[in-house]
Amino acid sequence: MDNYMSWIKIGFFLIVLLLLAAACTTSPKLENTDGKKFRMIMQVWGNPAEVKVYQRALDLFEKENPNIEVKLVPVPGDQYEQKLLTQLQGSRGPDVFYSYEPTIARLIGAKQVQPLGEFLKSDASNVKAEDFPEGLWGPAKRDGEIYGVTPDSNPMVMYYNKKVFKDAGMKTPQEYYDEGKWNWDAFEEVTSKLKSAGKQGYIAENGWAHWYSWVWSNGGRIFDEQGKYVLDHNEKGKEAFRFMYDMVNKGNAVYLGSLPKGQGADAMFMSNQVGMLAAGRWLEPLFSPNKSLDFDYIYWPSNTGKNEPVAIPVAYVAVNKNSPHLQEAMKLAAFYVSVKGQVARLVEGGNAMGTLAAADESIMKTATIEHSSYLTEGRDKGHAHGSALAYDAQIPGLNSDITKTIDLMFLGKQDAAATIEKLNQIISKAVK
Repeated sequence: MDNYMSWIKIGFFLIVLLLLAAACTTSPKLENTDGKKFRMIMQVWGNPAEVKVYQRALDLFEKENPNIEVKLVPVPGDQYEQKLLTQLQGSRGPDVFYSYEPTIARLIGAKQVQPLGEFLKSDASNVKAEDFPEGLWGPAKRDGEIYGVTPDSNPMVMYYNKKVFKDAGMKTPQEYYDEGKWNWDAFEEVTSKLKSAGKQGYIAENGWAHWYSWVWSNGGRIFDEQGKYVLDHNEKGKEAFRFMYDMVNKGNAVYLGSLPKGQGADAMFMSNQVGMLAAGRWLEPLFSPNKSLDFDYIYWPSNTGKNEPVAIPVAYVAVNKNSPHLQEAMKLAAFYVSVKGQVARLVEGGNAMGTLAAADESIMKTATIEHSSYLTEGRDKGHAHGSALAYDAQIPGLNSDITKTIDLMFLGKQDAAATIEKLNQIISKAVK
């Protein structure tokens, strides 16, 4: 009887062990029950066409890493930041995610993103930190540590409508450039002539990438190379604000924010109503299929005798510090921004530039716009939002306050002098 009871106890003990083992294998580790695959989530923004572009890199990553599965989760842009912040604060965010420039600055401060510096130095990474242009790091590099990497870039250039210039009997911006005369005087001259020809000369927009590009093209500064606010005594910077105000006030440019609802810059450009507008490469996929539209790029007009830095809108790919699979998540992030990842996403034609010189030949061989090289030059010379020269992205809420103030200037509700004075007050208070 004692032996019988002993066997029952042993059997009961073995059953308990089996149940515990089963519980372990079904615990939420984001692994298949066979333990052979890691499952991760990558969260992005974008329309359905952009999501398909992102997926091409993930398909290649999974092919090269059959033990990892990645689910791509798109979130609408207007909801993206708030949802991401809520997820990460609750320790249930995606493993890898896209981040806006001001957002990653907040996440670094909250210690919610994984440092990537050491991993990028390792053999497990498909890319090295030194492969990227320095101006692209922006707020993703802090105190020598790296917290996010740019998958692509959109250096600002000016698009010009060749037909509009030809119909007005005018030299193109490229002809001015070739003569060494593509400066603010030339810009004012061509916009005046276009206006006289019954067209809009230029669509002025209010956004950090626009006003920083104008300030830098005059050799001016809002913030200096150390991120210190200097507009209050930087005459070249102040002159840029006066120029932006005058262009709209004189009618050489029309402010996008003052146009009737539904009337966009891209539609005006395609219908030959406007000669020039500024953007990154994101408009090229919209314009290129239009066979009746003849356009080209030109570098930002400069008053210094050389091509100055331009603003570079970027996104960052970052890793959730609380991901249960940090090594695999960092491997995915590095692959996605590597030459392989960039070529997989952009070689079939894209809405952005790559960020690696080694990927340029493959990506740009399909470029159909004559002077696409200005995109490459802008990327290599320019600065992302949150870099020292565009430091406002490092301070929560500051960019929004600046944008609202400049909006009043473009709407004609205050002149350049009043705008500069308000900016002095807003920024000086924020950077204390």
